[in-house]
Amino acid sequence: MSTLPSEIFLHDLRPSAADMRAAVLAGLTRRPKRLPSKYFYDTRGSQLFEQICALPEYYLTRAELELMRMHAAAIGTALGERALVIEYGSGSATKTRLLLEHLADAVAYVPVEISRSALTASVARLRTTFPHLEMLPVCADFTQPLTLPEPARAPRRTVIYFPGSTLGNFDTEAAVQLLAQMRQTMGAHGAALIGVDRVKSSEQIEAAYNDAAGVTAEFTLNLLQRINRELQADFDLRAFRHRARYHPQRERIETDIISRTDQEVRVAGRHVHFAAGEAMRVEISCKYSPESFARLAARAGLRVTQAWSDSEALFSVHCLRPVGRAT
Repeated sequence: MSTLPSEIFLHDLRPSAADMRAAVLAGLTRRPKRLPSKYFYDTRGSQLFEQICALPEYYLTRAELELMRMHAAAIGTALGERALVIEYGSGSATKTRLLLEHLADAVAYVPVEISRSALTASVARLRTTFPHLEMLPVCADFTQPLTLPEPARAPRRTVIYFPGSTLGNFDTEAAVQLLAQMRQTMGAHGAALIGVDRVKSSEQIEAAYNDAAGVTAEFTLNLLQRINRELQADFDLRAFRHRARYHPQRERIETDIISRTDQEVRVAGRHVHFAAGEAMRVEISCKYSPESFARLAARAGLRVTQAWSDSEALFSVHCLRPVGRAT
């Protein structure tokens, strides 16, 4: 288990057990049922996701890493000197290292991550590479209002870094709301650097979420295991299965947990009925064209000033700034 260096203080604002209980029970009483995807990332879930990123079918991580290796210097130049970097959903922070290496005189790094184990491990690794960079880790749900720690040095601008394709896990209205929250956090002279998975063939997208080794299915069902452990539930994982389908008209993957049988499950003292074949939505993953992403950003008062892609145009990273501000 990773621990933070003694000079780094962890700001622990994790959702409480009561928050999780309320969110899960609310989702189980909806029609159709839903579970929040943010609860995928307990220690085991974070480990499984790292395995997913290395799978041959999962092109997203490889494409984004290639992109960052190709364009990190240009991205660093675009963001400028003395940036305060706030990263949402920092995970393993592999791509973060490439960004920080190319930022001139970065003021501080503030990773916001809901998984405490993933957060402490990534900060401990980054500390060895950037021993003089102030690190202010925050264990929290970045979708909720937060008061973030202040760096010791005043930044020239605030940069929100949101790598991977996590923005795609939000439906349109929620994505606009999150981008608007970023706009407020970055201020008038700040920027956001957002990773986006691009629209491509249905076959390639579906394969990425239905790997032959079954790691993604294990990752999905681990959510039920976590609910068993933390909310005194009795989900039988053998009685459920993973399903991920791409819907070209909606340009998104929809991931569900399917009940194999007609059954009753006890969750936090409540009894929940599942019909045979009933689908419970646990995640969406929206895909964007450059044009559709620009339209989404505009609804939050942001504009795309620059964008970078990998050599096969599978993935892109976009620099957003408030509408009406110079680059």
